[in-house]
Amino acid sequence: MNRRDFLKTSGIIAATAISGCKSSDTPASGVNITANPQKTTLKFPRYRGFNFPVGFGSKSPQKRKFDEKDFDIIKEWGFDFARIPMSYWNWADKGNWYNIDEEVLKEIDKVVEKGRQYKIHINLNLHRIPGYCINGRDQEPMDLYEDTPEKMQKALAAAVFHWKMFAKRYKGIPSTQLSFDLINEPPSLKEDTRHVEVVTALVKGIREEDPNRLIVADGKDVGRLPIMGIADLGVVQSTRGYDPMSVSHYTAGWVPKESFQTFDVPTWPLKGDDGRIWDKAALRAILIDTWKPLMAKGVPVHVGEWGCFNKTPHNVAISWMTDLLSLWKEVGWGYSMWNLRGPFGVMDSEREDVEYEDYKGHKLDRKMLELIKKY
Repeated sequence: MNRRDFLKTSGIIAATAISGCKSSDTPASGVNITANPQKTTLKFPRYRGFNFPVGFGSKSPQKRKFDEKDFDIIKEWGFDFARIPMSYWNWADKGNWYNIDEEVLKEIDKVVEKGRQYKIHINLNLHRIPGYCINGRDQEPMDLYEDTPEKMQKALAAAVFHWKMFAKRYKGIPSTQLSFDLINEPPSLKEDTRHVEVVTALVKGIREEDPNRLIVADGKDVGRLPIMGIADLGVVQSTRGYDPMSVSHYTAGWVPKESFQTFDVPTWPLKGDDGRIWDKAALRAILIDTWKPLMAKGVPVHVGEWGCFNKTPHNVAISWMTDLLSLWKEVGWGYSMWNLRGPFGVMDSEREDVEYEDYKGHKLDRKMLELIKKY
């Protein structure tokens, strides 16, 4: 499934049941949370892995289950992280945010359990939360970020309710095994005030149910910039690795035209139509240096999504990816590629300029895989 299709369906994925997880209220290894939850020391491992956007749309009669083989494959390769983009539409009705379908939640339980079995950290992400989604935002009955104060508050209350539900459900599962990623790619806003208000409320709700849960917050402006106003909240922040869009999303029709630097066939380094040169130094300045003030405050950073669409020439994609990966390794950031299987992935990507290797019923881009394993 490509990013466009997933953004349209904003689905969830599933696997098999949450039995055998031992309950413990002690802080997880690597997460030291003091009595004051806003005074937190975080040590977020350099998790590396993939997004698993194998999902289904709201109330779809064809719910596609997660393939357990994916866990087996990435474990064999040495990866330890799976980000699970989810849509609340699959367990609640957008017309009634509080009407919960328990059977769907049981499917999410199964994903969490598979992570435990395979020793892969599960990062549950609300790709669509009450009041907001980066795609199809106008389909929400109320807007979490830009609406009347009354409607924004109603959306926020519902968003808090959903995260409290998950926090209570998974309380006791160590944060070494499970974390929560609050909202996928918050919108671009002139001020940080609403971002801070929303994240603070969600974190407070989660910690009321489970004070020790590891929490991740995507950066503002669709994940590209840190939210300095939550630096002392004790949460990891998640960034993106899609710049420049003319390389990562060449010919992707769902991307606004103004996001592209050029419509020419991409090269790396890339020269934009405005004459600007995009190279490793530019990536460092834009994708790394802008996050250093946050890192200076002791806040861990993780790359929640990155990847390159299959229409970009393979040699260009590999060169661009090499620079990105080397920069992230320098600063100790882990990453979660979009996706494992599909147009942005290392398997079944349907590139026209790759000699694929047959691998466990899939077409494997061995060169790309060996590159990401190296970093």
